[in-house]
Amino acid sequence: MRNVLDTTTKLFPVWVLLAGGLALAHPPLFAWFSGSLIVWGLAVIMLGMGITLSIDDFRAVAGIPGTVLAGVAAQYLIMPPLGWAAAHMTGLPPALAVGVILVGSCPGGTASNVVCYLARANVALSVVMTTCSTFAAVIMTPLLTKWLAGTLVPVDAWGLFLSTSEVVLLPVVTGLALHHIAPRLVRRVLPVAPLVSVIAIVLICASIIAQSADVLMASGGRLIAAVFLLHSGGFGVGYGFGRMLGYDRIVSRTISIEVGMQNSGLGAVLARQHFSDPLTALPAAISATFHSVIGSALAAYWRAREERRRIA
Repeated sequence: MRNVLDTTTKLFPVWVLLAGGLALAHPPLFAWFSGSLIVWGLAVIMLGMGITLSIDDFRAVAGIPGTVLAGVAAQYLIMPPLGWAAAHMTGLPPALAVGVILVGSCPGGTASNVVCYLARANVALSVVMTTCSTFAAVIMTPLLTKWLAGTLVPVDAWGLFLSTSEVVLLPVVTGLALHHIAPRLVRRVLPVAPLVSVIAIVLICASIIAQSADVLMASGGRLIAAVFLLHSGGFGVGYGFGRMLGYDRIVSRTISIEVGMQNSGLGAVLARQHFSDPLTALPAAISATFHSVIGSALAAYWRAREERRRIA
């Protein structure tokens, strides 16, 4: 049973692509998942992340603070400017440009941990980096979005801060508390938690695509190009950043994946709650597809290289 759950979870990019295609072909299939359901979906994802964490994970940071700091710094030094550059290079209208910048200003996505496992990178380091960038997002995401997108549309940085605290900090801390207070319950839930998170991400992204299907079909070329530039640049520059700091290929892969894969669900929720134009959430839905596919392709490539090294 556990093997089936693991395999189904690892096919995450397939489910995102399939659901996105179905949402375009027949929007009512997913358009119902909207409003508060999207917020609750993200809360479930963050809670699922929280229950996998323990106090020991945070103690582990003390042993490798420089490496963790490098990964978190790379997340916020690389992706927000890339989002701004990609939006301007492709000439996106303000609503979509803000959406791309918002996605770039979000923390690393929880799916990065799965991709690190597939890529033979450092999974434990990935989990700690994702956790730290997620907590940092409470401050960094509102500030960076205000700075980079404030010239395009009004940005309520304080509102973004409050929402990020509610949909990120509260569920993660609750999950962390449950890990220690109710360990038996957590052990029962843990095997299915990743799959539940995948289902929630798929529903969030497919819903947003369904609600903006006409716009995406009519003028999605520039948006797709911008999101591709954002994530391909993130993976590439992230890996180069790690190597530039002198880290080996395993740590550099981990940084690359952490930088390239964003918490698109958070971007979608913040866009829905704080920007009047619903199109602002569309880049987040496209982002989830792109970073999953690019990350999975890189993971397959790196895994094959490791296999060749072992045989040699």
